[in-house]
Formats: sequence, C-alpha cells, structure tokens
Amino acid sequence: MTQAIQKTLRDSAGMRWTALLLLALAMFCSYIFMDILSPIKDLMQETRGWDSTAFGTMQGSEVFLNVFVFFLIFAGIILDKMGVRFTAVLSAAVMLVGAIIKWYAVSESFMGSGLETWFTNNLNYIPVFDELGVSPFYAGMPASAKFAACGFMIFGCGCEMAGITVSRGIVKWFKGREMALAMGSEMALARLGVATCMIFSPFFAKLGGNISVSRSVAFGVVLMCIALIMTIVYFFMDRKLDAQTGEAEEKDDPFKISDIGTILSDLGFWLVALLCVLYYSAIFPFQKYAVNMLQCNLTLTEPASDSFWAQPDVTIVQYIIMLVVAAAGFASNFQKKANLKYGLLAISIIALVTYCYMGYMRQSAESIFAVFPLLAVLITPILGSYVDHKGKAASMLVLGSLLLIACHLTFAFILPMFKDSAVGGIVIAYVTILVLGSSFSLVPASLWPSVPKLVDAKVIGSAYALIFWIQNIGLWLFPLLIGKVLDKTNPGVTDPTKFDYTAPLLMLAGLGVAALILGFVLKAVDKKKGIGLEEPNIKS
Repeated sequence: MTQAIQKTLRDSAGMRWTALLLLALAMFCSYIFMDILSPIKDLMQETRGWDSTAFGTMQGSEVFLNVFVFFLIFAGIILDKMGVRFTAVLSAAVMLVGAIIKWYAVSESFMGSGLETWFTNNLNYIPVFDELGVSPFYAGMPASAKFAACGFMIFGCGCEMAGITVSRGIVKWFKGREMALAMGSEMALARLGVATCMIFSPFFAKLGGNISVSRSVAFGVVLMCIALIMTIVYFFMDRKLDAQTGEAEEKDDPFKISDIGTILSDLGFWLVALLCVLYYSAIFPFQKYAVNMLQCNLTLTEPASDSFWAQPDVTIVQYIIMLVVAAAGFASNFQKKANLKYGLLAISIIALVTYCYMGYMRQSAESIFAVFPLLAVLITPILGSYVDHKGKAASMLVLGSLLLIACHLTFAFILPMFKDSAVGGIVIAYVTILVLGSSFSLVPASLWPSVPKLVDAKVIGSAYALIFWIQNIGLWLFPLLIGKVLDKTNPGVTDPTKFDYTAPLLMLAGLGVAALILGFVLKAVDKKKGIGLEEPNIKS
C-alpha cells in the first residue's frame, strides 16, 4: 500500500513515455519549420526574387544570434536558473514568434507594404559586422529575405534552447531507466520532421494549382502552435512530478567563464569540436539545397494533371507509407523474437521500396530526398547498441567520414552523368541519399558518447556549450557559402533548375576529407593515451 502511494508519474512507463512524446513532438515540429523553404528554393526565386546568395544568407541567419550574440550560452543560463519546464515553454513561444515573422515576410501582404519599403532602404550596411564580413544582410538583398532572416534568427534562438532543454528533460524523466532508448527515439522522431517537410512544403505551396510559398510557411506556423501546446501540457506534467517527489527541478551546472581556458587547452576538446563542426556543416546546410540540387541533376517530367500520380491524395498515401517504413524499422530493433523482428524488418523494407517507386512515378525531387532520414531511423538504435556493447567509436567516425565524402562526390560527378536516364539517375539518387542518411547516424552515434571520455568531467557541461557554439558557426557559414559559390559558378543562370552544383558539392566533400583526417588523428591519440574510444561503454 505504501509503495502504491509513493509511486510517481516517473515510475509509470506510460507517463514517462508520454512526457517524452510531448517533448519529441515539439522537436519534430521545429525540424519541419527549420527547413520549410528548402524544398521550394526554386519557387522562392521565381516568386520572391531570391537568388542563391539571398536564399543562403537567409538560411544561415537561423543561428546568427546563437553565434555572434552568444545566445546559446544565455539559453544554458536560462535553463540553469529557470528549470526544464519553464524553458521548454519559453523556447516554443520564441520559436512561434520567429515563425510568424518569417511567414509574414514571405506572404503577399508584405509585398508593397511600408515594411517592405523600410527593409529595402535599410539594413544594407551593418557597422562592424560588415567589416568582419559576417553581416546577416547585404545591399541589394530582397526585403522579404531580410525580414524573413530576422524571424529566422528569433526562431533559431528558440530552437537551440529547445534542443538543450529536451535533452535535460529526458534525463529528468528517464534517469536510471531506458534513457538511451528514449534519446534515440526522440532523435528518430525529430529527424522524421525533415522528411515531413520535404513532402508537405511543396504540397501546400502548389495546393489548388496556384503557387503560394506563404502557405508552406503557414503550415509550419500551425505546427509551431502545436509545439507550444505540447510544451504547455508537459509543463503541468513536470510540475506534478515535482510535487509528488518533493524535489526541486534538476538543473545543469552553469557555464563558467573560468572553464574556457581549461577546455581550450584540451586536445580532446578540439578534436571533438572540429569533427562536429565539419561533419554537421556537410549535412545540415546541404539539406537546404538538396532538393534544388536534384532538380538540376535529374530529368524529371511532371505527370499529366489528370494522372493518378498528380493527385494531392497521393502525397498523403506516400507519407503514410513513410511512417510505416520508419515505425516498423525502428520497432524491429527491440524485438526479442526472431520472427517478429525480421517480420517488422521485412515490412519496413517493402514499404521503403514502395515509397521509392511512388517517388519515381511522381517525378518529384522533394519526394526523392525525403528518404534521407529513413535509413537513419532504422539503424540508429543498432549503432548506439553496438557502441555501448562493442565500442569502436573512433573507427565509426572514420567510416562515417568516408561515406560522407563518397556521397558528395557521387552527387557532384556520377549523378550528372545519368541526367538523361530517367530510371538510372533516380536509382543513384535514392541509394546515395540513403547512404548519406546512414552516415548521419553513424557519426553522432559515436561522437557524442565519446565526449565524456575526452574531456574532464568537471567541465563537461561547459565543453558541450562550447562545442554547440562552434557547431553553430558552421551552420551559419556554410548555407551562406553554398549560395555564394552557386551564384559565382553559375553567372547569368536564371532558371533555378539549371544550376551546376559541382563546386558546392566539392566544398562539402572537402569538409568530409578534413573530418576523415581528424578521425585518424583521434584514433592515434586514443591509441597513444589509452582514452578508450574503441572500448565499449558498457563493461561486462
């Protein structure tokens, strides 16, 4: 009887997984909005006059305040002082405000308004930032892109705050329980947001036969409203848990300025931080251009308007099949019975082939790239379990970098060779995208668990804050660089489906080469100092 009275929400599997679902859905919605314009880059150029430089500058603005105003550090302080539930709601509210501004910036209402005139005439020169070459605006940048960048900066502050808050919330609810599985599940659901964005952003932009890019962003705003609701519900669940346990909220150690010297003198920190920024800079910025890259390197013929494959309902069916791929593949990792395990795996593979076939029949670059996170969802638990029980984290970093290089070089040189092959080009695109998605799981699965082995435990929280800050530098810089390189190497090209992406892809492959070199350095340091990166996390 006493045990029944003392049982808390955290002790109930249903309640703690509900708490996880609320946090994961909020991140799922934020991932969708993060890339909401990526699959319609061509439409932004056609309807709003955004060339690749304007598009890249706006996309890079997401992390501008985190990098140059150090908001990432402030977010950690807010989390430390105010706790998980307050910061979760605050982050969702900040993301919603930024999303609304971005929506208005690309809406028809903004065009011809006094606000458009103001943005056209202002923010063409930002003292200090222009001198340093890091300004989020430039002379001649479309007013809608400038205003959208302002909204995206605000959204980025909330998104980064949400990321660290969700991780802390999972620790609070799952400490001593299925924490690794919970974190893997949250990551898998969030990454499905990328695929959801790729499918539904063009769907809403082209709905009804008339083009409206603001409809896509409005879809994202609705999702951010849902994210805010999710965090509010979580707020009350979390508060009830604290009332039951009588504990104050668990809070992170604050970021200390005095830690910086200790961290920056640590070779392990620099290896991890540089690997992180190189790897993620070759993935996340690429996502923002991937659909347009496929449009430029594949010969896609839209199905006839009266064809079954041109109907809006096909999008819904395709998305349901995608969810079957992800759910069955992810669940297969946790089945103890062989027949159930391989049965679910077979369902996942069959559904994946069906999805790919539908993407081919629809002749849609957005649908093709949407397979990107599906293999990652399937293998993330496998890789995490392997590192836990078998080790080889440093070797996985090397393998992930090799796959990254191979994929970007394939996109740069092999895919264009099959431009005239209706089937061959799409098959190569699908295989390369799936492999790139798998490398997206391979490196993080081995990178993040290695941090505690490389950095002194006394400064681990501060080290993570600095690593994320350095990562954000790459996420700001490379969307901008890709856009500039694209414009410089395609002078006079006005058709957004005719760009030559060779130079940007070589730049991204170069990041993979640098990551590969660092991976070998890390293996050498591990062997020399006996850090234990190749050893399993769980000792038998």
